Amino acid sequence: MKHHKKKSGKSGHHPQSVKLKAPDLYGFHAIHAAWLNPDRHIESLYLTSEAVSGFEDTLKEARHNGLHRPEPTIVDKNQLNKACPQGAVHQGVALICSPLPEHDIHDFTIRAQDDDLLLILDQVTDPHNVGAILRSACAFGVSGVIMQKKHAPELSGVLAKTACGAIEHVPVAYETNLSRSIETLQQNGYFVYGLDERGDDIAKFTSSGKQALVLGAEGPGMRRLVKEHCDALLRLPMSGPMPSINVSNAAAVALYTFSKR
Repeated sequence: MKHHKKKSGKSGHHPQSVKLKAPDLYGFHAIHAAWLNPDRHIESLYLTSEAVSGFEDTLKEARHNGLHRPEPTIVDKNQLNKACPQGAVHQGVALICSPLPEHDIHDFTIRAQDDDLLLILDQVTDPHNVGAILRSACAFGVSGVIMQKKHAPELSGVLAKTACGAIEHVPVAYETNLSRSIETLQQNGYFVYGLDERGDDIAKFTSSGKQALVLGAEGPGMRRLVKEHCDALLRLPMSGPMPSINVSNAAAVALYTFSKR
């Protein structure tokens, strides 16, 4: 009786010996969304052999949608660990791709609907927080996010990983002067709220029309001039022993309240 040896792994799924570039994006959800975004030009997709089966449905969906994408490069997990930032949770998937199309505030005002909601981040610099805020913005139907060009993280790496693909769906505009951006929105019919502990109870908020919500950095909050440009201030009613929450959690609560208006 002959004994047949089992093959280890699928044909074509063995790691290739290639020099990897530092990826722009990593993590399954971020890359799933980018791979299916027709506005993205994709240069390379890195997959570990363990991650191939989990990504096959995404590859099929892209082909079904008529997207022209390069063949995946199968890489060793240790190779990918070295190519990604230290400690990155890449889940065996990484991507080299073009940046997203640039937006500015006028893109938002031109295509605004009557119930438009924009989000403005005043010096919120932690990429984990910004990524989580973008994920909430996507979930609650925010039309766009505005950040200060000088003090904002790029839409890549850990931010994109934390956003779980939201950066492909929520346009982001980087503006030089947020106070001037608020003035532009007000001139275009927006009512601008700032989230501040000295504001009115957001639970009693009953407004409609085009609106924008400003969130400041944890600790210092909004800068004085930005706050003074807001039409009104709102606060989250908190009565527990810890009267403050992470800015990304505050964003989620506030956006949920706005979505109920």
